[in-house]
Amino acid sequence: MDIRALRYFVELVREKSFTRASEKLFVTQPTISKMIRNIEEELGQPLLNREGRRFTLTDSGQVLFNRAQTILAEMQQLEAELADLQSLQHGRLTLGIPPMVGHVYADLIRAYRTRYPKVELTLVEYGGRRIEQAVLEGELDLAITMLPTKEGGALSALELDQYPIRVVLPDQPRWHGEAPLRLESLQDEPFLLYTQAFTLSERLEQACQEAGFVPQVAARSSQWDFLTAMVRSGMGVAFLPEPVCNRLTPDGLVLRPLEPELSWRLGVIWPSERYLSRTAEAWLALCRTRQAPQ
Repeated sequence: MDIRALRYFVELVREKSFTRASEKLFVTQPTISKMIRNIEEELGQPLLNREGRRFTLTDSGQVLFNRAQTILAEMQQLEAELADLQSLQHGRLTLGIPPMVGHVYADLIRAYRTRYPKVELTLVEYGGRRIEQAVLEGELDLAITMLPTKEGGALSALELDQYPIRVVLPDQPRWHGEAPLRLESLQDEPFLLYTQAFTLSERLEQACQEAGFVPQVAARSSQWDFLTAMVRSGMGVAFLPEPVCNRLTPDGLVLRPLEPELSWRLGVIWPSERYLSRTAEAWLALCRTRQAPQ
């Protein structure tokens, strides 16, 4: 029994006339009669007591009429909800974003909310490595994180921006200047790093190994303002992306570039093999409008 047959039957009962039902449905009377016979044959029970051009409902016909109205109303609601999803009149998006990345993309998040105000947007703050796993496990629809990812082909990525990493040093005469510093020139300094949940820390430690030394890590924190407070106190040196450095008050700090430059590459990631919702596709489309030149 298909939905169209139910629709014909309900309309016939409501109009109490084959003629009026056919006019409303824009089909011929024989077409409606054939549909009704098909339903009766399928159910093995008569639906109508026919009396010339008039008819009344059998008990089976009354049951079907009552249930069919509910089914058709549910189908109409389903079609409306699917249409709303297609036009993003409602839906959900769960976006992962590391704590120090949020302020960089506040405008992008606001643009998405402005464009799709009825989409329920949930922001989840994790470090880079945890974010990758959360995307793979389906906890997050997609995420913004530091590239490249560790997961290779399991995750697709769209690069958005690239920023240099700056050395953040205490305001002491020996650090004054603007020339770039090489990592190996800092090997005797205590390092103040993000926690190991952050991809940036892993990249810095890899860069140190490539430069021929293992850094002396004095402390780790997930908060950039705490790291800079420790730098001001003279505990050691930190490494922060340029957008974070731009938010620092310069008192008690010296900022120097690195040589060779270490970049903070940011991009949006999503599962390569999993279905993406319309809300996630809309986020990617918005990201592509500001994609960094490759």
